[in-house]
Parts: sequence; structure tokens; C-alpha cells
Amino acid sequence: MFLMSTATEEKSINFDLSTPLQLIGRSHEFERITNILLHDRDLLITGVPGSGRRTLVKIAAQEVGALILEIDCIRAIDGERLLQLFTETINHNWEVNKIETWVEQNGRELFIFNTETRLKLSHGLNDKKLWQAFVMLLDLLQNIANDLNRRVVLILQSFPHIRSWDRHNMWESTLRKEINSHPDVSYVILATIAETSHHQDEDKYPMEKIELAPLERDVMAVWAREILEKQNLKFDRHSQALTIFLDAVQGSIGDAMALIRRLSSLQHEQGLIGEEKVRQVIEAMLRDLSITYESLLMLLPGNQIHLLECLAIDPTDKPQSKEYIQKHGLSRGGTLQGALTGLQTKGLIYSAQQGYQLALPLLALWLKQRLS
Repeated sequence: MFLMSTATEEKSINFDLSTPLQLIGRSHEFERITNILLHDRDLLITGVPGSGRRTLVKIAAQEVGALILEIDCIRAIDGERLLQLFTETINHNWEVNKIETWVEQNGRELFIFNTETRLKLSHGLNDKKLWQAFVMLLDLLQNIANDLNRRVVLILQSFPHIRSWDRHNMWESTLRKEINSHPDVSYVILATIAETSHHQDEDKYPMEKIELAPLERDVMAVWAREILEKQNLKFDRHSQALTIFLDAVQGSIGDAMALIRRLSSLQHEQGLIGEEKVRQVIEAMLRDLSITYESLLMLLPGNQIHLLECLAIDPTDKPQSKEYIQKHGLSRGGTLQGALTGLQTKGLIYSAQQGYQLALPLLALWLKQRLS
């Protein structure tokens, strides 16, 4: 999976975003997530990198007073590594003496404890022991919830990545089963928009599903104005600056934030951002991202590159139509559908509901320039 960010490294620019600002255009989704966590349900939230999935979930978890534990599953190359990441997040969120007591009473066969490294997985565990350790850690979450008298929310970023080694869905099924049995623990899976298929355990352990679409144009305008206002800046209303900005970001929070950081680092007469400055920042971003985008294309199969280029220069909500296929020389049938699914899985395009729009608008601009 490609987790790409267009954010730059201007670390001197620090945005203090209030909760209302972070929720602009997402209030309905926020209300749903809060309700899901309050009622001990589990959630699959899909979207592209930079769409605000993690931020929304964390704010909602804080709203219900939950303890947040996070695991970045893209780093979990096997079951043992997943458990190591699991123990790390517990170490950061539970008291040392309570972890030590738990190991002494329950986990001495599978875990070790010392004051420096705290909770760690025992060395040399076979597959059966690793799976048993996984079940114990999932059960421990309810113990933590009981001890702290608060809900626990386990956020699993890029969780579908574990399927590369969890061939028989044992770990995923165990996760669903165990957490479903705990009244004060919920889990949230953050995934790309391609993660919408029906899981084999869906009927027994159902999950709520939310897809984060790009922000509407007028909502993005309000969002950008609010952020710039905190920097004593605003778009010059006598110019096309805001229009150029909105055309470039196409509702993408990640790309919008990257451009705003750059705009905020420049000098603007009377705090007014003109269209030339916006164009200047966009061109600078595209130059800086050029190597990244070139590297990305090198990792894609040829049919996915071709389709991505077509959708960039000639957007359509019907790439499977006979006319579009003939116009751009695309492959028919399963090959085309496979390319669409592949691009969605990598977080590069949205689903049919969003008209197969490119998920990274600055990439779309770069492709247009490259092909012209």
C-alpha cells in the first residue's frame, strides 16, 4: 500500500487546529463514529492518505472519554512483529506496576517484564504460542478498561496489510471474535477505499463502515479560510487565488494543508494571498514531488500507469465504457477492473461512488503537465 503525504517540512509553521475546524465538513461522520464507540461497536473507516481518518477517530474517542491505543500494521511483517507493536502501545498507555503484576499473574510463559523495556514478548515462540499471546493481549484490553474505568479504542492503521501473512484469516478472525466479546473495547480499522469487501466473519461480528469522500468545494473554501485566518492571512477576494487553490486541491485535505503551509511561509503584502503566489507555491510543490511521483510510477504495473494517466487528463465516472476504452486504448474486462481495484487499493483513486477521481490532486496536476 502506498501511504503518501504531500506535506512539506516547514516545521516553524505550527497550526493549532481547534476541534470545530478539524470537523468542518465531517460533522455527520464524527457523530456516527462517536455513536459507534459509545455503543461498543467496531468500525472500518476508509479513505485516502490525508483524508482525516485518524484525526476523526481520535477526536471521537476523546469525546467519549476512551483510552486510545494505536498500532501501525504496515510495520507488522509477521505475527511476532504485530505482537511487539501491540506490547509497545500497551507500555505507553498503562502503568508500569500494573503491567508487571499482570505478567506475574497471567503471562510469564509468553511475556517477560523488566523496568527498562517493560512488557515484551518472550523469545522463540512458535506459531501456536504467538497466537495464544495475541489472544491474551486482546483480553488484556478489557482488563485495562476495567482498571481505568473507561473505554478502550484500538486503532489499527493499514490493518489489511496483515493479510499478506495471515493467509487463513486466523488473526483477523480472532481479533473480531475476541474484541466483540469485550463490552468496553472497540477496534477501528483505518484502510484505503478499496477495503469494502464482505469479510467471512461479517455476519457473526459486523462492523460499521464509513468512507471519507473529498470535501465539497464550498466546505474546503471555509476550511482553508479558517486556517489562514489563524495565520493572519486571507485570499485576495479581488483575484482568482481561492479559485486556483480549490481547483488544485479538489477537496483533498492533505494536499490543501501542504499548500497552505507553503503559502504561510511566504511574505504577503497586507496579509493578502494573490493568485501569483498560489501558482508559485503549486509549481514549487510539483517540482519537489516530481522524484516521488516518478518513483511511484516505477512501482506500478503498466496497465495501472496507463489508466492513471487517462483518468488524470480525461476524468470520467465510466472508465469501463466502450467509448472511453476505445478512446484511450485501454484493456477490456478483467484487466481493466483489476487496474481500477489496484489503484484503489494503493489509495491513488477513489471508488465508483466518487467517480474514480484521483485521490492525490497534485499527482493529477503533475501527470497533466508531464503528458502535455
